[in-house]
This record gives sequence, C-alpha cells and structure tokens, in this order.
Amino acid sequence: MNTTPASASADEQPERVARWVYSPIGRSIAPLRSYWRKNVVSGVDHQAVVAKVALECPATARYFLMVMMSAGIAILGLLLSSGAVVIGAMLLSPLMSPILGVGFALATGKQKWLKISARSLALGSVAAILFAALIVLVSPLQTVTEEIAARTRPNLLDLMVALFSSIAGSYAMIRGREGTIVGVAIATALMPPLAVVGFGLATLNWTVFFGALGLFITNFLTIALTATLMARLYGFRTSLSTRQGWFQNVGIFVIFVAMAIPLGLSLRSIAFEAGAQRIVTTEISNAFPEDAEIGETSINWESEPVQIGANVFTPEFRTGAEADLTKRLTQRLGREVTVSLDQLRVSTDPGAAQQAELAQARVAEQAAATERQVTAMIERMAAAGGVARSDVMLDRDMRRISATAKPLPELTLQGYRELERRVAAATPGWTAELRPPLLQLPRVATNDEGEPTAEGLASIDLAIWAASRTGVEVMVIGNAEEAAAVARALDDADIITSITTVPGADGVELAWSTL
Repeated sequence: MNTTPASASADEQPERVARWVYSPIGRSIAPLRSYWRKNVVSGVDHQAVVAKVALECPATARYFLMVMMSAGIAILGLLLSSGAVVIGAMLLSPLMSPILGVGFALATGKQKWLKISARSLALGSVAAILFAALIVLVSPLQTVTEEIAARTRPNLLDLMVALFSSIAGSYAMIRGREGTIVGVAIATALMPPLAVVGFGLATLNWTVFFGALGLFITNFLTIALTATLMARLYGFRTSLSTRQGWFQNVGIFVIFVAMAIPLGLSLRSIAFEAGAQRIVTTEISNAFPEDAEIGETSINWESEPVQIGANVFTPEFRTGAEADLTKRLTQRLGREVTVSLDQLRVSTDPGAAQQAELAQARVAEQAAATERQVTAMIERMAAAGGVARSDVMLDRDMRRISATAKPLPELTLQGYRELERRVAAATPGWTAELRPPLLQLPRVATNDEGEPTAEGLASIDLAIWAASRTGVEVMVIGNAEEAAAVARALDDADIITSITTVPGADGVELAWSTL
C-alpha cells in the first residue's frame, strides 16, 4: 500500500501556505488581507447575492421575449444608423444576467448553475441572431451602415471597455447597487453585435458575420471571467480545491492574453489607418492652393494597391496632382496606392468652396433619395404583380417600370388595373405598366340603338387597357352593326381586332384571339 505519497501530498499544501504567509511578500500584504476580510468581505451577504444572480439566469418566456424585442430594436437602429435606438436596445437586453451567472458559477464551482446560465445565454443568443436575420430579410434596407461596420472590427479597446464594465457590474451586484447595471448594459453593448451577426447571416456577408461574432465573444468572455475574479475577490465560497482554484486563475489569465494579442494587433491596424487618413488629407491639402477645400475622402484598404479618392474644391486645376500624390503617398504609407481626384473649380470668393461642397452634397443626397424611391417602386411593382423583384423591368432613361403579373385567385382584369394605378400614383414622374394574365374580357352592353351603354363604354376602356399591356389581338363577337362600332372604338386606340359576326346577337362579346 503506497499511502506515503498521499499523506505527503496532503502535508505539502499547508507547508506551502505557511511558506507563503511567512515570506517577505506575505508579511507585507498580511495587514491588507486582514483589513479586506474584516471590513469588506464580511459585509457582503453572499447567499443573498448568489440567490439574486441565480434568479435571473433561467431561460423563461419573459427572457426570450425581451431578447427578441431587444434584437429587433437593435437591428432597426443599426439599419437606420440611429445611435439613440441602438442604446434603447442595450437597455432592454437581458443577456447581462446569464453572463454574470456564468462568472459567479465558475467562481463558486457550482456546475448546475453554470449549465443553466450557459444554456440561457446560448439560447438567447441564437434567438437574437435569428430574429434580427428575419427582420433584415423582410427589410428593403440591407446595406452596411456605419453603425454596423463599427461592430465588425473588435480591438483591444473593446476588451478594456468590457473589462471595466464587468468590474462595475459585478461590484454593483455584490454591493447591492443594481441601478449601476443600466450604465453597464449601455457600455458593454451585448445586443448590437448579435444583431449585426444576424445581419451578416441574412445577407450572407461572412466578413460582417464573423467580425461581429468576434466582438460578442470578446465581450462575453471578458465579462464572465472578470465576474469570476471579482466573486473570488469578495470571498464567495467555492467547492474547488486550492489547486483547482489556481488552475482556474491561470486559465483565466491565459484566455485574457490569448484575446489581447489579436485584439491588440487589430487596434494597431486601426491606429495605423487613422494616422494614414491624416497623412492623406495633409498631402492632398499641400498639393493645392491654400484657399482650396478638401471634401469627402475615401480610402479602400482592402484593395491592392490601396485606392484613395477625394473631392477637391479649388480655384485652379492641378493636372499632375494625381501622379504626384500617388508617388508621395506610396513613400509615406509604405504601400502601393492609386489616387483619384475629382477637382471641382470654384471662384476665389470667400465661402465659394463651402457653397460648392454643399451643392455637391445636395446632389448626392438627391441621388440617394432617387435610389430609395426606385427601390420602393420596384418593391411595390413586385408586390402588385406577385413576382420577385428581379422580374421587374426598369428603364431609367424612359422612366418606365413594368412587370408581367402572375394569375392571382379571384382577381379580375379590373383588379390588375387598379393595382397598376396604385403603383403609378405612388411613383410620380414614372410610367408604370402591369401586364395582366389573359383573363376573360368583359362583355360590352348596348342599348336599343345598338350603341354601347355607360357600362359598355367602361368595358371597352378596360379592354383597351388590357390589350395595350399584353399586345394580343382582340376578337369582337356580335351582330354586324354593333360589332363594327365596338371594333372602331378599339381600332381608334390602336388595338388590333378581328370581327366575328353573329346575326341577332344581343350585345358584344370580347375575347382574346389566342384563346
């Protein structure tokens, strides 16, 4: 029986503790440790805190409702580039509770609590992503806005924000300062990254998807692990052994370092780009007279060579400016670049450059508004015809929009004409044409003199509309005199007709010649 190693191992731990306590470092911090235990840790109601945190961890119906509503508000705020709306989503998000639950469960070594918190966080995250993706799929706005792009490049500063926020949130939870959690929820911004993940999923933009997912994972791990350290610091009892506790501490440190390295590199890249932006602006300014104004500047760092574009409002053109700037910026940035300048000549009067810039901004805004109008017009025409947006034909030069409608249950030719009228009314300045299916044409009622009644004239008008949209010949069926009168009305509207005479017929029937 080799009991000696076991007993020796049991005796080693107190000896290590004793050596640590009586070492110079141990003696120097002993008063601080004693003060902390007596005056700080002793004032914490550990059981009440654990019960309070655990109460908010299970995935209840209320939890899922708040997660989805928060995700919905977040993605709408991101699509609209509205910071105020995004902040509202942060305040509603309940994700902070299960993340803190994970942290406290790790600190106390309670496996059941850890599983409940992790399950709630995972299910809530999936629900938020899917709900946000659903909203993006049905939304006409699917472009990457500044608010969305800002959450696709996590860096070391994001980790620091999550670290400080978790310290504040854990302290507030431990010391009974729950009101502080509101500010923590805004600072950590857990829901917006998940909403951006949903956007990336819906649009199949994997750069956005994985960038936002990286930001969420950074926030989640930082908050949970910092909460673990705070709980250990405030003396929450644990079922872990001393060795397991040390392993846990080392593991947390390793995770922080593993996250900090790539995030630090990302921050370095962002800092380089910010500095390069200043260099580009300065060099372009130096290439033109003092009274020139530099408008919007764009830099595409993903291209090779780097593409730099700018608007310059200048009283005199510089023909060699692009070549000169390309050479100088290549040297200063250490990367191959191409420069494209849009030089707009303005007078030397004070404020001329600003006026030109405002005029260009108005033109750009008007162009953007026109594009939004066109997008909405295509959506309306696709809905009217029951077809996909790709099936809608658009002629920008002639300002004409058209589509071939699919047969819809119980919808008559008059119904398709009304749908076209609604699309046209919503798009002033454009011609809308909805080609209907070859449904039955209306009967033309006539009076005793053989002339079309008011109802008959309406039928002829509808037949003219349908024939002009489809281009199909109309067959006029009736007695010779009445059929000829209706055919003349159709011919006057450039509708191709053929007459079938039926002696003694009452009224005139209209039919498609192809049927």
